[in-house]
Amino acid sequence: MSKQILVIDDEKAIRNSFALTFEESEYMIDTAESGEKGIEITQKKKYDLIFLDLKMPGMDGVETLRKLRETDKDTPIYIITAFHQEFLDKLKVAEEDGVDFEVIRKPVDSEQLTHIVKGILDKPGIY
Repeated sequence: MSKQILVIDDEKAIRNSFALTFEESEYMIDTAESGEKGIEITQKKKYDLIFLDLKMPGMDGVETLRKLRETDKDTPIYIITAFHQEFLDKLKVAEEDGVDFEVIRKPVDSEQLTHIVKGILDKPGIY
């Protein structure tokens, strides 16, 4: 069975780059253009990995992260952002509250994404 990945990012180019990077892989990529849409999608489908942008209109990535963790404490969530410093305080509070996540700084190329995904999802005995 293929692994399910969700990409939540308001930038269409970022969502498309994930889709292109993994189009011929065993990974299935779904995308959402907002935190609200990402939360809606995760209520209908279980994901093995979620990539999340921080700076989005409406619900930002930290708020989205918290909402995702209310219903799913186990799925790995990787925040991919160029605005880490801007959200540092909010991320620190989330971490102190026990919200689990990792941060990756943009830009991230397809080779790095592939390495990250394989490292997380292809570990024997995890899923």
